[in-house]
Amino acid sequence: MKSDSVKLKLGVVGCGAIGSRIALSVMKELKGRFTLCALYDIDQAKVKHLTGRLKLRGGAVTTLDDLIRRSDIIVEAVNTPATTDIVRRSLKAGKNVLVMSIGRLLNDSSLFYLAQRSKGQLLLPSGAVAGLDAIKAAALLGITSLTLTSRKPPAGFADNPYIKEKGISLKGLAKDIVLFDGKVKDAVRYFPQNINVAAAVALAAGVKAKLRVKIIASPEVKRNTHEVVLEGAFGRITTRTENTVCPDNPKTSYLAVMSGIRTLQEFSSNIKIGT
Repeated sequence: MKSDSVKLKLGVVGCGAIGSRIALSVMKELKGRFTLCALYDIDQAKVKHLTGRLKLRGGAVTTLDDLIRRSDIIVEAVNTPATTDIVRRSLKAGKNVLVMSIGRLLNDSSLFYLAQRSKGQLLLPSGAVAGLDAIKAAALLGITSLTLTSRKPPAGFADNPYIKEKGISLKGLAKDIVLFDGKVKDAVRYFPQNINVAAAVALAAGVKAKLRVKIIASPEVKRNTHEVVLEGAFGRITTRTENTVCPDNPKTSYLAVMSGIRTLQEFSSNIKIGT
């Protein structure tokens, strides 16, 4: 039986650094698999700027509902408390959702149950860390110890409310300073713009593995660096990922954006119809 690829209609929610780069990739490298059909952001000026940059006629929408209605797959790239609402409404409409802000899902397990009952799929990219496949395999035998240490340049933590509340000054930092050391759920709550990688590791390891997260501002590093160490019946695994920051946003690793694009490629390659 002959099979042809389905060209999926894709909508992007969030026209910032991540959403813009994914939209651009859809218009170029992924144009054979997707049609960029809609862009939405609460800041309509961003929508107007991006549609102009992409020369996308008729792609700007003013409501999330309109974007969901037009799309087969929705890319969430807002990383705000609205993330969970966007995901929930998309899944209820039976649409597939690529969630770039997976840290926002960690404290809302209802979304995973909804995804199991929905006609749509919940797509979670690996983000800015390597070795998630090995962590998933190790979890089958049991993980006894799991730590993530993230080091970023001070500029990557600009305007973080938690740091301001603690009275921590990063201006003119001369040596490393530990900003956080504790549970993963607290890490993603206090550093939602910086630590999606912690959520990715936690989801790969499973709920039984108690992930400890340490977040460090370091004037010595030029790249966002994540080191994962896990131990268990399988042995010991250590991974270290040094990420170039996204040119448009120092809080985001370039690899995180690329992992979203790669997830779209893999998803689209599995969508076939018989003729």
